Amino acid sequence: MTTGGRGVDRRGVLAGGAASLAGAALGGPAWAAKARPVAVALVASVPIEQQWISRIHRALKAAEGRGDITYVYSENVANTDAERVIREYAEAKKDLIVGEAFGLERPARRIAQDYKSTGFLMGSSFPAQAPNLSVFDNYIQDASYLTGIVAGKATRTNLIGMVGGYAIPEVNRLMHAFMAGARSVNPDVKFLVSFINSWYDPPKAKETALAMIERRADVLYAERFGVSDAAKERGVKAIGNVIDTAAQYPGTVIASALWHMEPTIDRTVGKVIEGSFTAEDYGPWSHMAKGGCSLAPLDPALVPQAVIDLVLAKEREIRAGTFTVAVNDSEPKSTA
Repeated sequence: MTTGGRGVDRRGVLAGGAASLAGAALGGPAWAAKARPVAVALVASVPIEQQWISRIHRALKAAEGRGDITYVYSENVANTDAERVIREYAEAKKDLIVGEAFGLERPARRIAQDYKSTGFLMGSSFPAQAPNLSVFDNYIQDASYLTGIVAGKATRTNLIGMVGGYAIPEVNRLMHAFMAGARSVNPDVKFLVSFINSWYDPPKAKETALAMIERRADVLYAERFGVSDAAKERGVKAIGNVIDTAAQYPGTVIASALWHMEPTIDRTVGKVIEGSFTAEDYGPWSHMAKGGCSLAPLDPALVPQAVIDLVLAKEREIRAGTFTVAVNDSEPKSTA
């Protein structure tokens, strides 16, 4: 595996390039149909167990298990080394190269232009790039809203602490949805919001969360690893994000919004195999209606049945399309 540094704010990385990308037209098959298994590589700037990456990895392993793909990955790839790693996979004639985002995005977009018979799938809040670079995003605001309902009912101090990585759209929209869910059942709730400016720094996240607990926050939104450790240590509750860590923090993590990358990966791999891969925005495939997100099962021993019933009723509305969770990509601010 390749080792190195961590990702950075993608809006900073791509500053100045967005305007030209926005005008890129979609479409145009990248190649002809291919026989199973097709060769796929994942390039990640953080450890494979990091929340976002682990969900991509899980979906790719499932495709590998079905015999649809052969699969290799590089983790902890430094931004300065990303171009070499991605280009080596392209030179090795991988059929699909998946990149998680952030500091890897600019080199991936550049390299994609040199290898038009290779498919690229990048986490991005920017447009797809014709003819062969598709984008995805974690639009799991539906599930985040539902966890907010649990948190709003759980807090006794009416103060919830929220610790995020970077204030970018992918994080902001989930925080806003969570906050909206909490306010929908508890209009008196206030929020402490902080960003640690890192995608993987559990000690810093824990330290930030402990400071919030000192200010009487009794429920924590654990967007980053380390927050649930603080909650467990101080005997308060935590809300998980992207993955379910309830088994690792029994009695502490009471709800989690789960991201399922399988719909995106399965659709992408299927298009590579049938020869119909094009530059496409896969963001909608993370919505609850597409199976891209869900709420982890709620434990009646931790969440009152009346609250569970409330959450499930709202989930039915979301799935039926009678209630839409707003997408707000602006930076959330503390209200306490």
